[in-house]
Amino acid sequence: MERKNFLKSLLLGAVSAPVLISSACNKDEELVEPGTSAGSGTGSGSSGCTVAPTETAGPFPTKSPASYMRSDITDGRTGYKMTAKITIGNINNACAGLANAIVDIWHCDAQGNYSEYGGTGMQATNYQSVHFLRGRQVTDANGLVTFTTIFPGWYTGRATHIHVHVYNASGTSLKITQIAFPEGAGSAVAAVNGYSKGLSGYTYNSRDNVFSDDTAGIQIATVTGDTSNGFELAIQLNVAA
Repeated sequence: MERKNFLKSLLLGAVSAPVLISSACNKDEELVEPGTSAGSGTGSGSSGCTVAPTETAGPFPTKSPASYMRSDITDGRTGYKMTAKITIGNINNACAGLANAIVDIWHCDAQGNYSEYGGTGMQATNYQSVHFLRGRQVTDANGLVTFTTIFPGWYTGRATHIHVHVYNASGTSLKITQIAFPEGAGSAVAAVNGYSKGLSGYTYNSRDNVFSDDTAGIQIATVTGDTSNGFELAIQLNVAA
């Protein structure tokens, strides 16, 4: 459906297995298994001292993010438990952890649906009155926030992902970006296997309209764990503060 640049224009107009590693876009993308591109590998969980890419917040951004100051964003949604540990670094301070930054995250549920939206062609199921899988935290002295959530599902045209919006302590926007998951054999994406949907028709990172240009894998998190015990995601996202 929409291409990456089109989505960005919308944003501007709207304000016990071994250790594992880890829609609203173009529905005509060919299904491509991850190879040596950004779609594969183990994920580093850190971008080094490189600023995180700017991405679109839409088409399902949180409508009232300040209302959801919480660490557990599950809100009763079923799925494999996942702890998300996101460190915000300051590129203007050798990427040291940025304390007191405000971090919003949001993602779809196991079926690929977002809260606060629905009842339209983009998402048939109506979840306009609920707010699951959305939350806000303030970074600690090391720049870290920790969320309890579920492993995201997927929807047509997009790889598995999490949206992130970072603000400074005064509420000024510093970065809108997205987190990708490692894919391929042995990955958490393969283990979860799209929940009940499977991975038939899944768009891998290498063909995703947001992640396909991330050849360095800056946006790919490290994901460990398994479906029995849950998963842990870790990544550092650097911003200019």
